[in-house]
Amino acid sequence: MVREQLEARGLHHRRVLEVMGRIPRENFVSGSRSRSPYSVYADIAVPVGRGQTLSQPYMVARMTAELDPEPGSRILEIGTGTGYQTAVLAALAGEVWTVERDPVLAEGARERLSELDVENVRFRFGDGSLGWPEGAPYQGILVTAGAPRIPTPLVAQLDEGGRMVIPVGPPDLQELLLVEVVGGEVRSRVLTECRFVPLVGEAGWASPPA
Repeated sequence: MVREQLEARGLHHRRVLEVMGRIPRENFVSGSRSRSPYSVYADIAVPVGRGQTLSQPYMVARMTAELDPEPGSRILEIGTGTGYQTAVLAALAGEVWTVERDPVLAEGARERLSELDVENVRFRFGDGSLGWPEGAPYQGILVTAGAPRIPTPLVAQLDEGGRMVIPVGPPDLQELLLVEVVGGEVRSRVLTECRFVPLVGEAGWASPPA
């Protein structure tokens, strides 16, 4: 996966590649024992039930590399899902505060990360579009669901010099944005096109788009 899907597509962030090379992706797909290893590690989004997907390895790596979490940093993740992206962030940062709106997914992720002895993650069940103000400011925010616009509450929780990676746009196709706070000014630029499940919440989509 690392050699053929990540390095071959120009991803050379050493720490991200090392972490993704050792975290067992199959542990984060329910019923993965019935799947071939190829399907779990193939460069595709894998359905995980409850209307959610496990993002393709390239997108996980690209978003993490653009966020570039430093050791000791506090990262906010919006959309815990099955916990795979959470595990990648936890191996790179000091703390990960992660929010998931689906209680079943949230509890499953907590159990998986506990089994892997990941201890630097805090979990919250709730509206991820509003972030987690009690932990702010965050040096990085990673959003794993597509928003109709950049959520103001998340920008407010980003530290000076911090970065946020977030998909923004209509439900069928979004732009992956890198949002930065520099000198109190919010700047954003487009990284690539992408397609994510919708970010549902007060500062996101009011309900899952039809």
